[in-house]
Amino acid sequence: MIWVEFLFYSAIIVYSAIKLAEYGDVIAIRTRLGGMLIGIILMAGATSLPELLTTINAISQGVPNLAAGNMFGSNMFNMFILGAMGLINIRTRILRKVARRHALTGALTILMICFAIFFVLADLEIKIGWVGIDSIILLFTYIAALLIIQKDSHTAHEIAEAQEDDFEGIPSLAAGLLGFALSTALLIIVMPALVGTSAEIAEITGLGTGFVGTTLVAIVTSLPEMITTIAAVRLGVYDMAVGNLFGSNMFNMFSLGISDVIMTKGLFMSVISDDFIIVGMLGLIMTALGLVGNLAKLERKFIIFEFDALALIVTYILGMGLIYLRGIAI
Repeated sequence: MIWVEFLFYSAIIVYSAIKLAEYGDVIAIRTRLGGMLIGIILMAGATSLPELLTTINAISQGVPNLAAGNMFGSNMFNMFILGAMGLINIRTRILRKVARRHALTGALTILMICFAIFFVLADLEIKIGWVGIDSIILLFTYIAALLIIQKDSHTAHEIAEAQEDDFEGIPSLAAGLLGFALSTALLIIVMPALVGTSAEIAEITGLGTGFVGTTLVAIVTSLPEMITTIAAVRLGVYDMAVGNLFGSNMFNMFSLGISDVIMTKGLFMSVISDDFIIVGMLGLIMTALGLVGNLAKLERKFIIFEFDALALIVTYILGMGLIYLRGIAI
């Protein structure tokens, strides 16, 4: 019965994520902002809400390692999605087709992951009020990163010359915003139930909270990113797809900072097990590989597969094997 519930909630999330991609595209066209900026800000924030909700629930239930595993593990799975899209779409070199401006997003994402890993190791006891200085730095870094991306982005000019006739058949901005908000709300409502069923499945299997957070829960909460990315790729909106994945990794690190605001007793970064450094580093390596793939524009292939996409897939599989062998924070 629990597996039936899991599949039911997953189906709802798939539907919501597809709608997110469709309405995000409408907003991108109607606001003339372009797919890249919408992918980084709107799409990434909305599709990363499940991770944030999982973190809130995990903290309230006294299992911070589940929250940490979810965030760091989600970073890995997001980059796995990027690699999978490269393998599935053999004829379309996704990382070659998107704007090189994603390099800035990728670099800022790497910076935030580095901060998070450093803070877990540093175990700082400095705080302002009940919030640790490390979490405050993460929060302000995310805000600064969005401002830098917005200032650097020139995507407004990509479709600025579009005439009203070009919008024929495209829903209005109001309809796009309403649809986007309703799809996001549905994710917020359904995701806690999906996470609950995942936790129950984990309990039945006897796996630890840290390992489950890094694997099962991270994959489950990343389903919106996966489906939204697939939908965006099918629509040909590659900038939105890649921006969503890089932006989601940034938002995950931002969520670590929010976790400390929610956790009024103790400092969140200080209670995370050092074992998660491995998971964080794997996510960092995979994000760096995605950045290299965006910048390098490699033309050589391994048989019919792109080297960068294949590297992401292999790194994820080997990384999961290492995490299993180490028994992360069980």
